[in-house]
Amino acid sequence: LLEQKPISLKYLLIRINFSSSIYGKNKLNFYLARIFKLSLNINYNLMKNLILSILILFISIQNVMADEGMWMPNLIKIINENDMQEMGLKLSADDIYNINNSSLKDAVVALNGGGCTAEMISSEGLMLTNHHCVDDIIQGHSSIENNYYENGFWAMSKSEELKNESLSATFLVSIEDVTNRFIDSLDISLSESERGKLISKISKQIVKEKTDSTTLSARVRSFYGGNEFYLITYVTYRDVRLVGAPPASIGKFGGDTDNWMWPRHTGDFSLLRVYMAPDGSPAEYSVDNIPYVPKHHLPIQLDGVENEDYTMIMGYPGRTNRFLTSYGVKEALEITYPEIIKIRTKKLEIMKKGMDSDKKTKLQYTAKYSRISNYWKYYIGQSKGLKRMRVYSKKLDIENSFENWVNNGDSVRAKKYSGVLTELEKAYEKNKKIAFNRTYLTEAIFQGPEILSFSYTMKNRINALPKDKEKRTEGLRKLKKLAKEFYKDYNPAIDQELLSAMLEMYYYNVPKSQHAPIFKKIENQLFGFKNLDFVFFAKNLFKRSYFSNEEKCINFLKNPSKYLAEKDPAYLVFSSIYDKYLSELYPGRKEVRDLMRRGNRLFIAGVREMDTLRNFYPDANSTMRVTYGKVKDYQAQEAVFYDYYTTLTGVIDKEDSTNNEFVVPDRLKELESNKDYGRYADQDSVLRVNFISNNDITGGNSGSPVINAWGEIVGTAFDGNWEAMSGDIAFEKDIQRTISVDIRYIMFIID
Repeated sequence: LLEQKPISLKYLLIRINFSSSIYGKNKLNFYLARIFKLSLNINYNLMKNLILSILILFISIQNVMADEGMWMPNLIKIINENDMQEMGLKLSADDIYNINNSSLKDAVVALNGGGCTAEMISSEGLMLTNHHCVDDIIQGHSSIENNYYENGFWAMSKSEELKNESLSATFLVSIEDVTNRFIDSLDISLSESERGKLISKISKQIVKEKTDSTTLSARVRSFYGGNEFYLITYVTYRDVRLVGAPPASIGKFGGDTDNWMWPRHTGDFSLLRVYMAPDGSPAEYSVDNIPYVPKHHLPIQLDGVENEDYTMIMGYPGRTNRFLTSYGVKEALEITYPEIIKIRTKKLEIMKKGMDSDKKTKLQYTAKYSRISNYWKYYIGQSKGLKRMRVYSKKLDIENSFENWVNNGDSVRAKKYSGVLTELEKAYEKNKKIAFNRTYLTEAIFQGPEILSFSYTMKNRINALPKDKEKRTEGLRKLKKLAKEFYKDYNPAIDQELLSAMLEMYYYNVPKSQHAPIFKKIENQLFGFKNLDFVFFAKNLFKRSYFSNEEKCINFLKNPSKYLAEKDPAYLVFSSIYDKYLSELYPGRKEVRDLMRRGNRLFIAGVREMDTLRNFYPDANSTMRVTYGKVKDYQAQEAVFYDYYTTLTGVIDKEDSTNNEFVVPDRLKELESNKDYGRYADQDSVLRVNFISNNDITGGNSGSPVINAWGEIVGTAFDGNWEAMSGDIAFEKDIQRTISVDIRYIMFIID
């Protein structure tokens, strides 16, 4: 900066501070030394002040480095190894990621291809993850007579383990940079549509070359907004069985009240086992399958962790948006988040009322309720965090720096980046016109009353039934099985109330010019007289639909009719709203998305080019990442200090027998009363339950292993803290924490 033009000391220090939090020490030392050298050419007073400021800043930087960042494991050797080892890591980068020899990556699993992470903890395929990652699996195996969700489940032998048709374990094989295969073809003059088609064509060829005649799967993923491309190869095992899960009073202790909060006292874990064919290859479920032998499994460390100990988390974080512009932040705070919160609040209210009515309904809807509630609370916390951190203003500062850099560059830079932010602003302005519709379509229709999406699925499956008699019989058998699985966890009364409420919210919040024809029918449902009675409409729909309960659906499937499926009132509601969106709003949405993609890609490329000394990590995109930091307490706010671990005594202190979120099993109370912790107590004879670290995670990291400096597992990550809910957009280096179950508590509960 000093070489380019005279610049104020304040601005220079802002730029250093902006970049410093994820610098490695070596690179940071180089950066500061360079500034010191340049300062010799400035007047004496400025030089004196600059040196003093740099010394103060450098001291403060030592305490904040290396906690932020979701790093690609294949690049750790180049970017992070020195920093990690200086922080305390006793391993090499090759011990973490290696495609020729076993490494930590081989013990880390994408559960169901993503959404949650798991880890191998034995040589016989035993796998550890979070309770909340498989609560729907546990619920699916449960009944009123055998309520594994409430009472827990433990297979005392391999023959007692429960099979799961919908569960898979995916292992990373390799990550390869294939950017050069794209770069020459992706001319900047291409439209986004042309660019997308070309990327798809090249990607298919690369994947074909990698996976033909193998049991591997692969996918080319874009990084940094589409500026780089990597081929990621996997192997997936589809025979995954439930081995053990604590009762919900341990695995979900604290429920929604404690969700995203610290201090926490939750034993959020479950055990699974991966099976393979006798020859070692992936296979569907079979009694002949044998336990999977992993290339690496994580040793369990019972010594625990202390404050400032090195920690590392490996997993599959789903999505972050750290490069989001001020326009995106504004839209989230003013439109998207408030509407999502409003819709989910109503859905939770209806479901909770039904769940409180009887035990069967509670069992049916517990996992569904948790999924909705989890991100309902998250969006509330993120909104508060973004405002408290003044993220919108900080994004504006970055964008102003970007504009100055573009305007003061050469003609090549100007040609590439001029107008990028203006185009993004226009895109978000256009998006305002459809943002409400898109939000309500997703939250109130696609993820609203289940009868709508189920009727759509059934209609499509019925239309696809083959004419061949034998194949048609098999297709109908699968359809009936699908129906039975759906209705097992379905309550028509709750869904009817959801339908009424969601249609009413859609009607009054989405612009009337964007209403589907079905709303005109609702307005005139009583013989042409205006009657906005959504309760009446929903009741009438459930009375007439073939899909409103299991008995009607199974009878319909005895001799299903394409014509009748297309005329079903539930399908007509869904198709009317969805067709309106596809025909009139989707083209505009596609244009907006193309503008945003192009603008974001160029903005990210420009920011990286502007700050060449900084090692940028790409946003999370459900690919394996490594984050490293330390076990660390924190000051949440003035006069509020949080220690770095909680204990079983804290569980007892929270007990409330009148609140099912805070019920404590009698056996656990007995063990705590007798201080009977066995070998799982710490040096002070205390049983620790949860601990926190400043590792950088997000959704998808649930179940990720927390690994110490020697590559041993010391905990399982399951949550973030309330004060740092803005983390997916802006990392809060001072207070962002990962909440994990101490491995000793997991072993204690199993024992």
